[in-house]
Amino acid sequence: MLVGKLKNRAIIKRVIILGLCVAFGWYLKGRLTPQMPMMGAMGAQTPYVLTQQVEEADVSPRQTFIASVEPIKSVNLKPQVTGYIEKVLFEEGSFVREGDILFVIEQERYIATVELRQAELASARANLVRAERDYKRQKSLSKQNISSKATMDTSESNYLQAKAAVKQAQANLELAKIELGYTEIKAPISGQIGKALVTEGNYVASTLQTLARIVQINPIRVAFSVTDKDMLNMRQTYGDKNQPMSTEVILPNGTVLQSKMLSHFADNEVNAETATVAVYMEYDNPDKYLLPGNYVNIRIGTGEPVMAILVPQAALAQDEHGNYVMVVANNVAEQRRVVLGDIIGDKQIVTEGLQPEDKVIIQGLQKVKNGQAVKASLVGAKAEAE
Repeated sequence: MLVGKLKNRAIIKRVIILGLCVAFGWYLKGRLTPQMPMMGAMGAQTPYVLTQQVEEADVSPRQTFIASVEPIKSVNLKPQVTGYIEKVLFEEGSFVREGDILFVIEQERYIATVELRQAELASARANLVRAERDYKRQKSLSKQNISSKATMDTSESNYLQAKAAVKQAQANLELAKIELGYTEIKAPISGQIGKALVTEGNYVASTLQTLARIVQINPIRVAFSVTDKDMLNMRQTYGDKNQPMSTEVILPNGTVLQSKMLSHFADNEVNAETATVAVYMEYDNPDKYLLPGNYVNIRIGTGEPVMAILVPQAALAQDEHGNYVMVVANNVAEQRRVVLGDIIGDKQIVTEGLQPEDKVIIQGLQKVKNGQAVKASLVGAKAEAE
């Protein structure tokens, strides 16, 4: 009996809980159902977009080339005498000027050699004075037939040998001074010096190792190759090499170098293996945006200006099929596939796919599908709708 009563109570509890759940569900349905039509209405709202009419402008045809950056001048510092490095007198990575002392090699033995050569020169000059005096005396005696010809010849030979010994001593002294000068390794050019490859206390042997490297950073050169056909087009466009060229240097991060091209020239022959010509351009580089070893893009104007269609880069989109824009006409968005040309500032040249009267979406592009109705405002118009 007790077991039966407990079972009945459990069943009653389950029925009560189930009833409460059903009642709560109907309550929630009644609360949420009225809002559903409103959500649907919101989803069906026509999206607002901002449009801009495409721009027609005269632009110069341009070609882009991959170029490497190289210094106009560079030098590897090598010792010309042997010895231990006593001093390193520059800050790594700093700008050094031509003539600055950068390294000092031990100087004591080279100073001693100079002093030795000075003493040898003094001795040679003393011998020359004595030999010259003897020669003049023998020459005078010979004229009086007092001195024999053999004695005269010996005196003259000694005098000439003494003169030669002085010249040799002078040359030896100059060489010793030159070697002493080589103990101070100076910057042969102005530029940026890199890491010191040896430090104080290291032994260096003449010409066998590089101590540091200096490269000229400003101005700097970019080098690239063009086909013989492209070179012909450039010559027909610009003529003499002194005529200014329309160029842009595109840095690795995509920005345009705001520096002046100083000069340009092409190599004097075509590479027979590649049928290309090397071209070199020099640029101001005060901010050191160009560094030797960089790769950049060079854009060069290659002809007379032609009419082209330009759109803001914000109007461009891309999918698996390529580039496209959304054009708005009669309140309807239309997807247009486009072929792109060069970039001019913040504008993109479109070579195919657009007409001058087209208006492209520049804001709200992600909200619009092909064939969808839109409410558009035209840039520059007062709340103008399509």
